[in-house]
Amino acid sequence: MSSTPESGETSPAAGREARRRRGRFPLEGPLTRVMTTAGIVGIGVAIAAIMTSQHSQGWLIGLVVSIVSVLLGAIVWRSRRL
Repeated sequence: MSSTPESGETSPAAGREARRRRGRFPLEGPLTRVMTTAGIVGIGVAIAAIMTSQHSQGWLIGLVVSIVSVLLGAIVWRSRRL
């Protein structure tokens, strides 16, 4: 026997999500996302510094940092735990 939203019962996935969020502070999720975004910027700066020390061309540095930043940002913002 399965539960349906019409019967007033919640799905197992919705129940897990409610339990996970119940014990959190209101600003914990947004603050975590801001901090991880700052970490991504830091990683980009480190990549750029390393590539600059190796005398890479500017357009290549920009391309690599941009691709890495977009990929890491997509992973962070897609995560349902943040």
